[in-house]
Amino acid sequence: MIMLFFMTKDTIEKIDADGYAEVVTLGQNRPLLLDSGEQIASFDMAYKSWGKLNSDKSNVVLICHALTGDQYVRGLNPITGKQGWWENMVGPGKPVDTDAYYVICINVLGSCAGTTGPASVNAITGKTYGIDFPVITIGDMVRAQAMLLDHLKIEKLFSIIGGSMGGMQALQWAVDYPDRAKTVIPIAATWRHSAQNIAFHEVGRQAIMADPNWAGGRYLDHDQRPQSGLAVARMAAHITYMSEAGLTNRFGRALQDRDKLAFGFDADFQIESYLRHQGLSFVDRFDANSYLYITRAMDYYDLGAGHDGVLAEAFRGTKTRFCILSFTSDWLYPTSESRHIARALNAVGARVSFADIDMSKGHDSFLLDCPEMFNIVRGFLRSEADAAGIVT
Repeated sequence: MIMLFFMTKDTIEKIDADGYAEVVTLGQNRPLLLDSGEQIASFDMAYKSWGKLNSDKSNVVLICHALTGDQYVRGLNPITGKQGWWENMVGPGKPVDTDAYYVICINVLGSCAGTTGPASVNAITGKTYGIDFPVITIGDMVRAQAMLLDHLKIEKLFSIIGGSMGGMQALQWAVDYPDRAKTVIPIAATWRHSAQNIAFHEVGRQAIMADPNWAGGRYLDHDQRPQSGLAVARMAAHITYMSEAGLTNRFGRALQDRDKLAFGFDADFQIESYLRHQGLSFVDRFDANSYLYITRAMDYYDLGAGHDGVLAEAFRGTKTRFCILSFTSDWLYPTSESRHIARALNAVGARVSFADIDMSKGHDSFLLDCPEMFNIVRGFLRSEADAAGIVT
């Protein structure tokens, strides 16, 4: 692809041959201040957009991606060679209709699909950040997104939608920028990470750091990667994204390419083969240090922390309309977490709808074919758009 570069006072826009801006360099004159007290003086934000911005810029929908996601919501993902991760939700005539809304998705700070992260070159030192990248939070990710939207001159958002960590970002937006979002749709999300969530992430991080090829976080300097550790981390995490019923229905105790037990440590069972495949395919598209940093950001996430632990106070005075969705089989971020958010919003008189969707496939249900979820999201957006008189 031919890239053209246009410099402004505080940004560098990298625009492809079709005139479509996908990466913006920010923070050169106004650094991004982080919750840790550190700052990033120059950083890239990668994004993709679909649809057409209307005349008063009132039809913008921000999609926030999950832990290992990226900005390629729909269309061909050049990293994986596969279709976008939310093709069934976003597109012409889909629940998030790109014929009606201008949809944008931004790769989060700390990730590895174009936005600055540990694998990026530090503009100050000229070397790869590696483990010197500052520790970030969900709040930092949202502030970086807000800086990009400011650059794009988008002040208001009709809706912010995300599943899992994307839902955390959507809720963080509602708390940190209560006047910028008309509606927020957090799906299969939570308001703070539990001890169990943190424990699973710590297992993954230790697997990565125990890999000799991690090299103290400097593996890129040695032209190597901790593939084994990252694969194990992905395998452990992937189990949490599914449900026992989903695993049983899909795999049971079926054997993999054999009709009897091998009495060894190859993949006897289909579930073993499946997890190994998930691990191996993951290392080809994701940076190990990014996994460390983003899981840490999720563990630090707690919307009630700045309000004496009272979640309702985080939302006090909000004018945003919320539609909260959970799944009955999600044990990673169970229904009780979403219900707690809904009750906190009710406690301060916020407008909120809540639905617990009966689906047996666990946390990752938000990525799957779920007609009830599609109908709720479509109906909610249409109703709010009509009420606001949004012209598309």
